[in-house]
Amino acid sequence: MNEFVNPALVPKVKLYTGEEIPCVGMGTFGSDRFTPDEVSAAVGGAIRCGYRMFDCAACYGNEDQIGEVFHHAFEEGVVERKDLFIMTKVWNDMHDRVEESCRKSIADLQCEYMDMFFIHWPFPNYHAPHCDVDSRNPDSRPFSPEEFLKTYRQCEELVEKGLIRNIGISNMTIPKLEAVLPHMNIKPAACEMELHPCFQQQKLFDYLVAHNIQPIGFMPLGSPQRPERDMCPEDVADLQTPEMKEIAAAHGVHPAVIALKWARQRGQIPIPFSIHEMEYVSNLKAMTEDPLTEEEMSRIATLERNNRLVKGQVFLWEGANDWHDLWDEDGFIVK
Repeated sequence: MNEFVNPALVPKVKLYTGEEIPCVGMGTFGSDRFTPDEVSAAVGGAIRCGYRMFDCAACYGNEDQIGEVFHHAFEEGVVERKDLFIMTKVWNDMHDRVEESCRKSIADLQCEYMDMFFIHWPFPNYHAPHCDVDSRNPDSRPFSPEEFLKTYRQCEELVEKGLIRNIGISNMTIPKLEAVLPHMNIKPAACEMELHPCFQQQKLFDYLVAHNIQPIGFMPLGSPQRPERDMCPEDVADLQTPEMKEIAAAHGVHPAVIALKWARQRGQIPIPFSIHEMEYVSNLKAMTEDPLTEEEMSRIATLERNNRLVKGQVFLWEGANDWHDLWDEDGFIVK
């Protein structure tokens, strides 16, 4: 092991519930490029290096392997269950069977309960794993507040049963949130969303903060290793922009470290992923030392390019124009 970062030195973020959680987590989506064994081995190394937050999902196809890693870490006394903040998500084909999905993830991850349980996408539009970006499911349909709330009510019941401690939402928009937030009995504690220097989602970010919902940013580095099906010619490589390179050179680090420092100081929780120990240790250390200056933060704020990388084409319904319809860009829910 290269280095241990004392978890006590990693800054905390306070949820509206009063619970304090780490300001950075480790993602576990292998981007179709890494095997479940490679991902779970990285999780094991990350625990020993000081990570205490892990972002999982049923559809990633690796929760049972990660569960073995958690189990051994608990048994060996490397960490106690109460010291980990474990998150997972219900996939689109389980919106009518949320408890079943949750119990399976708890069993697979061998973690007794879930600290945060997300609704992965706000609709039940299903696609097969590893399908082509042009694939479409004829059963797909537009977002329905009524359907979403039916799924959300099941999550609220899981809180009451003690299976989960916090509810999360993901891949939402302001119009969708406006339609459902007033009808929730338990407010979501966090919203997982795509966030990186060239895709800052400032309006949605500010909306969440104003409602005491913690933003959690996936793809915090602009995901250069995302699946090829998600790559488009117009995409911007965040870490290759001159500004990120210049700020990184001033700090003597890789631009990835700067992206994570920016995320932390802006107020979101980044969840980077790497199978390489040197990289995931560096990602964690970035939270504890050498902060960016106000001038550097302001400079990164100018990098917004509306550079959405996860466009969600496979979730489109018959009659939809294109992926823009998924994101309510004109301020209303597209039907």
